[in-house]
Amino acid sequence: MDDITWEEPFCGEGASCFRLGTDATGSAYIAIAGKEETPLTDSRDALRRMILDIKAGKADHLL
Repeated sequence: MDDITWEEPFCGEGASCFRLGTDATGSAYIAIAGKEETPLTDSRDALRRMILDIKAGKADHLL
C-alpha cells in the first residue's frame, strides 16, 4: 500500500479524522488518520458514488 496518495485529513470538531486516498490501479481508500495501514478499500467509482450520495443527503439520518 505504499503507492497510495492520501488527501489531507477531514476532521470534525472533537471527532476522528478520516483520510481519502487513491492509487494508480483505480482503487480508493478510506482510513482513520494515523491508521492508514488498515484502510477500507474499494474502486474509485464506489468512492465517487458514496460521496455523491452523501452530498445528496442519503446519509443525513446518521447525523
